[in-house]
Amino acid sequence: MIKAFIISALVAIAGVGEKKDVKVNASASTVKWVGKKVTGQHNGNIALKGGRLEMEGDQLVGGIFTIDMTTINCEDLSGDTKEKLEGHLKSDDFFGVKIYPTSTFVITRAVPQGTGSYKIVGNITIKDTTEEIQFPATLKKEDGKVIATADITIDRSKFNVRYGSGSFFDNLGDKTIYDNFELSVMLVSE
Repeated sequence: MIKAFIISALVAIAGVGEKKDVKVNASASTVKWVGKKVTGQHNGNIALKGGRLEMEGDQLVGGIFTIDMTTINCEDLSGDTKEKLEGHLKSDDFFGVKIYPTSTFVITRAVPQGTGSYKIVGNITIKDTTEEIQFPATLKKEDGKVIATADITIDRSKFNVRYGSGSFFDNLGDKTIYDNFELSVMLVSE
């Protein structure tokens, strides 16, 4: 019992296990997307609205971030074609940003997988529908900032984003848009 008390006291003095929230710098962070279809793909960015990472010492233990869905843009097109695709992605056919202007991700568990590597488990909410997802992520410190990165694959059909989905519509042929889309996320602390 005395030994446990001494270890607890040393841990408290060293600050190990101290929980703190690390605010994410939305303008320094990035969320990139890729959507694929039978005849090719499109890619772009979505702005991060805000977020925080929950740290215990140097370990990631939780967090939340919010994406501003009204900022969806396409980088591989230009002019009228670009505007048309961005408008369609923002419409009710896809993400319905007038009704659902944000999406959120809440980290419910961050399981260490070795130095700076984690298995992230959490709940993503898109169009008022929440699903649990899992993915690998890395965390590092650079120039006094915490940087978390992850590549995430999401099945849009689970969030009532059905336009052009072969899972819901027959005979789409080369108009089929694959259900999975990819996000590359980099969160940078303030």
